Amino acid sequence: MPQPRQLPPLEEVLASAHVVSIPLRVRFRGVTHREAVIFTAPAESAEFSPFLEYGDAEAAAWLACALEVGWEGYPTPVRESVPVNATVPAVAPEQVEAVLGRYDAAHTVKIKVAEAGQTLHDDVARVEQVRRLLPDAHLRIDANGGWDHEQALAGLEALAGYGLQYAEQPVAGVEPLAALRDEVRRRELPVLIAADEAVRKETDPLAVARLGAADLLVIKAQPLGGVRRALGIVAEAGLPAVVSSALDTSIGTRAGAALAAALPELDYACGLGTVSLFDGDVTPASFTARNGALQLRRVSADPDLMRRFAAPEPRQRWWLARLRRCYERLVN
Repeated sequence: MPQPRQLPPLEEVLASAHVVSIPLRVRFRGVTHREAVIFTAPAESAEFSPFLEYGDAEAAAWLACALEVGWEGYPTPVRESVPVNATVPAVAPEQVEAVLGRYDAAHTVKIKVAEAGQTLHDDVARVEQVRRLLPDAHLRIDANGGWDHEQALAGLEALAGYGLQYAEQPVAGVEPLAALRDEVRRRELPVLIAADEAVRKETDPLAVARLGAADLLVIKAQPLGGVRRALGIVAEAGLPAVVSSALDTSIGTRAGAALAAALPELDYACGLGTVSLFDGDVTPASFTARNGALQLRRVSADPDLMRRFAAPEPRQRWWLARLRRCYERLVN
């Protein structure tokens, strides 16, 4: 289990914890509010926000990241600016323009596909609308493992004509991803395959590289147990990397930017623009892109905003109990 080199005492961690619930502008991953624990820690403000359905074993890695950021800080950056993509959730085509309007200079757009209850027709219509609005932008799709092998091939064939930069996690699992990539190459479809869940949700995040299952990795600081551990995984994998967020507040997004800023090579825009999907934040100056890029700066949680967006008392108890359980997993 990844963990900071020295864990701060649990009492200190709990004393610095604030549970917040921030509304979203559009439904994302089936939720309209994003819950998170924000730490006012000694080194940096930090975030612990594993999705609600994740078990403690998986969520503990997210806590390891928060403790690393909050009590150790960030590694030394090699760049001060990180290019980012806009993100279009699985909305109807007529909503796409409003979503894109929340981003500044969207030169790269990630479009969600394979949403439960929707069809390939819905996906094509959404991608087509983005391409119509932004004819020169780089487009990438993210299925979150929602397709099976045949659905993925049908989807990639239908969408390849829109000039996709890559398809992120079109199918679930490492071996199915490898099989799909082989077939994509055999059919000479002009789409790269990116691995996300097959890296961050597997016990062996390097299996993707060993099996040749992807052309590039999508990495997130929280699920991989911290910025430094994620940097090590990229170095060992030897594949290009795209840094993404997990629908984080500005605090969590700053950790993602620290990861992107410390990578030796950064060939792709990063998925660190989801703060624009929030209708509120825990810092007065949200960490959002300007001219299509994030400029590194200190991002600190504001006490008044944390009080304003404080989660209801039952949710606070739920999150603090989860925090304690995850901390025990890091200790043991």
